[in-house]
Amino acid sequence: MIIGLTGGIGAGKTTVSDYLKKKGYPVLDADEVAREIVEPGSETLGELTRAFGKDILNPDGNLNRRFLAGIVFSDPEKKKIIDGIMHGKIIDTLLKRARSMEEEPFVFIDVPLLFETGMDRYVDQVWMVDAEEEIRIKRVMERDDSSREDVLRRIRFQAGRDEKIKKAHIILNNSGVKEILYRQIDEALNKLRENELYE
Repeated sequence: MIIGLTGGIGAGKTTVSDYLKKKGYPVLDADEVAREIVEPGSETLGELTRAFGKDILNPDGNLNRRFLAGIVFSDPEKKKIIDGIMHGKIIDTLLKRARSMEEEPFVFIDVPLLFETGMDRYVDQVWMVDAEEEIRIKRVMERDDSSREDVLRRIRFQAGRDEKIKKAHIILNNSGVKEILYRQIDEALNKLRENELYE
């Protein structure tokens, strides 16, 4: 089974991913793949440079991700351009790696924009990490040293929280302490294993 792990910015997907890894489950990370495919000399980095100019590059030739984010998150049309360049390549790479792990009963894929990219169509189950908006805003402001306005703008670019909750199979509430979150993950894993036994 391929399980998509998603949730809004600041919800705590990394916390869930780290816990799943400690329990021995493979977790593929869309953000890691996104970094891989824009390494210096890559076809994707060339496409981005042609679309947005050489200012998006650091002096060493690496992508200045923060600078590029500042461009695309302030302009919906530019956001569409980068999505068109990046999303298909990321999805293809993740699915290829997940499907190659035939010996694993469950493979998790951490994809922040699972619904926005349509990748939910390719997974067997969706787990959504959720938290109250004010908690998410505070976490991201502290983590990224961002302003409240910047965080709110990034939240608005993601699909609506209510819409995601309706579509997800499992909701993991991460508004409280980690121990409560871990308990929810264990319960969800038990359900997965029980279903596997009776299939």
